[in-house]
Amino acid sequence: MSMNAPQMNPDDQQQPKKLFLTPLTTAIAGFIVFTIITITYSIFAKKEIYWPGLFIMLGLYCLFYYIGAKAVEKRKGKTDDMLVAGRSMPLLLSLFTMTATWVGGGYIAGTAETVYSSGFVWTQAPWAYGISLIVGGIFFAPKMRRMEFMTMLDPFESRFGKKVAGLLYFPALLGELFWSAAILTALGTTFSVILGLSFTVSIIISAIVAIAYTVVGGLWAIAHTDVLQICIMFFGLLLVLPFAFSHVGGFHTAFENYVTHMKGTLSLFPPLTGWDDPKWGKLYWSWWDYALLLIFGGIPWQIYFQRVLSAKNEKVAMWLSIWAGVFCIVCAIAPALIGIAGFSADWKSLGTSAPENASLILTFVFKYMTPGLVGAIALGGLAAAVLSATAASLLSASGMSAWNVYRPLVKPKASPQQLQKVIRRSVITVGIGATLIALNAKSVYSLWYLSSDLVYCILFPQLTCALYYKFANWYGALSGFIVALVLRIGGGEPLLGLHPFIPYPLIENGTVYFPFRTFAMIAGLVTILIVSYFTRYKCQPKPLRNLHSDKNEHIAS
Repeated sequence: MSMNAPQMNPDDQQQPKKLFLTPLTTAIAGFIVFTIITITYSIFAKKEIYWPGLFIMLGLYCLFYYIGAKAVEKRKGKTDDMLVAGRSMPLLLSLFTMTATWVGGGYIAGTAETVYSSGFVWTQAPWAYGISLIVGGIFFAPKMRRMEFMTMLDPFESRFGKKVAGLLYFPALLGELFWSAAILTALGTTFSVILGLSFTVSIIISAIVAIAYTVVGGLWAIAHTDVLQICIMFFGLLLVLPFAFSHVGGFHTAFENYVTHMKGTLSLFPPLTGWDDPKWGKLYWSWWDYALLLIFGGIPWQIYFQRVLSAKNEKVAMWLSIWAGVFCIVCAIAPALIGIAGFSADWKSLGTSAPENASLILTFVFKYMTPGLVGAIALGGLAAAVLSATAASLLSASGMSAWNVYRPLVKPKASPQQLQKVIRRSVITVGIGATLIALNAKSVYSLWYLSSDLVYCILFPQLTCALYYKFANWYGALSGFIVALVLRIGGGEPLLGLHPFIPYPLIENGTVYFPFRTFAMIAGLVTILIVSYFTRYKCQPKPLRNLHSDKNEHIAS
């Protein structure tokens, strides 16, 4: 067991009781039950279901559950497996699970969408997330792993105290919760178009499977299923490409057509003097605001540090993050090519019209530009990516709730066995919450964007100061939290109907083109630095240390 886990009681060391249903029988039973449900639904709802595709999906879901549950049997119920996999995850397995977590359904569908509608220059996520993982691997992962923290919030508790850590839990929770809801929504939409399955039924079945194998095995179950899921995702997307390009005269013809119609959007970055370019103008500043948000806002996520902290040592933690960044960029190639193929498609000759919403381009290519079985296999790849990201997000949010809220604020002397129970119950609770939000999907994407903003504006400066600023105290942390929150909300959010109440420059028709998100982040960072320094005698700074380690070591910052 890891150094920083609570001491295990003798009772906790008992082997888990064997259940009547083995992983295999449970998976088979699940396949039968889900099949009966969908048959009943198709009869009463009078829906035409694409049965070969549906059986592929159900079979994959049950296989994911079986692999996840089976992987945990070998671990014999060790208590820290739920959160950090016993800190024994090898580099290759860590690399698979890190890449699979980042390359989720939103990443794949979003890359295809932006390439299709806005060009390469606005397809920021692939390279920005790649840089984010590389920066995180160099500056954040080694130190976090060396300290043997259990969650991302541990350094906050060490520097700022339990209550501030509890406060910072909320933007972290919102990010995980609404991210899960958003990708479940994307999957439900795709299911309904390709398989004919109800949006509601699709989301519920997907959520049940993700919750099931996360509850059963924690991070070990997720890691082992990630290996299969990312392989299926690659295979499915690559299988689509030759069929899609066969409808548009081949890759060269499609790419030449794309270049002709998307002039000015083919570079990854805007021109250096874009603010003087009439084609860019105010958008230039927004572009950099979103780019920096994706790079630095991609670091302070528990879903990221969960993989970092599960690595065998700090060297493995560093390299898995760096290589995952490279792999994430590579994984964007296939969906980008699908976006190009969709851009050149003659939808009338394919028996339909162009998608009204660009976010459906991936679904349309799967359905209308490939044979039915190929589209179903590709959908299996997308579903695999969604399940991977959803399960990881549920465990991340639940781990923080048990370790950084329940344990310090509710029951400080909770045993490892009790914490496991809280984590499992939290997985179910968060999973149900994400599912309910996904079913009422009108504002999911708006909330997801806003929560991502909060992670960037609030958590990044807090984490940076907690790890690297020796004078950081809770006065500074609380002040920085308030300043960053007010400045971010003050910029408004059109997707939520929030109007800006701070007179930022470059406001046009209620939209703020000034990079106020980055301004809020920097202002929060500077506030923490200044307030902490001038209150260092009134509020003595605490050394950064693992509060739950037997060594009780600290690192001078």
